[in-house]
Amino acid sequence: MPINVLIVDDSALVRAVLTEIINQAPDMNVVGVAKDAFVARDMVNNYEPDVITLDIQMPEISGLVFLERLMKARPTPVVMVSTLTAEGAVETLKALEIGAIDYIEKPKVAVAKGLESYQAILQNKIRIAAKANLQKPHSVSSSHFTHVVPSSNITHKIVALGASTGGTEALKEVLRRLPAKFPPIIITQHMPVGFTKTFAERLNGLCEITVKEAEDGERILPNTAYIARGDRHLTLQQTSDSLVIQFVDGELMSGHKPSVDMMFKSVAKVAGQRAVGVLLTGMGKDGAAGLLAMKKQGAKTYAQDETSSIVFGMPKEALRIGAASEAIPLNQIALKISQALSM
Repeated sequence: MPINVLIVDDSALVRAVLTEIINQAPDMNVVGVAKDAFVARDMVNNYEPDVITLDIQMPEISGLVFLERLMKARPTPVVMVSTLTAEGAVETLKALEIGAIDYIEKPKVAVAKGLESYQAILQNKIRIAAKANLQKPHSVSSSHFTHVVPSSNITHKIVALGASTGGTEALKEVLRRLPAKFPPIIITQHMPVGFTKTFAERLNGLCEITVKEAEDGERILPNTAYIARGDRHLTLQQTSDSLVIQFVDGELMSGHKPSVDMMFKSVAKVAGQRAVGVLLTGMGKDGAAGLLAMKKQGAKTYAQDETSSIVFGMPKEALRIGAASEAIPLNQIALKISQALSM
């Protein structure tokens, strides 16, 4: 059975481009196009699409308002169509919080060569969304914070987290449960440049620990989480007296930049058994080989379990090759990290 897709966008040109791209895939079919939320509502009820592509900025009723109503009335996998601007990043992160599975930038219709690459990315995101595990949004109160790690451990340990599709909400779930005093955390989340700074700022306003976009050459400090830039590999390097972040602007690794594998492998090299690594929700295999490298050097390694993962690809591969010693439900990962650091 083909994946039935509903396109919701106020631009006739964008609707036409997306329709052509999606219908070119042998396993997809556009069942309808809607120019606004009112038309989209009726089409959702009539066609019951498997996946919806949704424009964020629409007249009268915005994509975010429509998405919120959709998730309450008829939960459906949604891929947001966004602009790669600061405002677009804020709105897109809000959409993921509401329940959207993934996002993609608006097609640059004037760039024929770029559309070829865009086509493959969009089709793949729709396939992933069609199989995704829809999660109900929920919040974490301060009463769910884990126990503070003994202060004697804070400067000697490090935590590394990797994620992709579904990772923005998974990371928020983990980080919000951590106390203010905690070992340094480095994070690679597959995300475009520009979005990572907004994502870090958003988390910083929600968490007890400090969350920031990583800077090249900065020394990592306790009580802080560092998020890789969207266009650079984040690696950890040992200097004479500290661990520092070093960006690598090279080729894709495991199909991505930033790559979880590259980050994990650098942690394995410089931190060894002082580290804890966790691979969260995401499509593909990025991070599994790097997590295995960490485990071989004595690090404690875990993966998010299938039930709580939006997409179980990356954690599944880590478990398959023996890189993760245990599969952990998302709401227990913060506690598991805290316990591992105390060992």
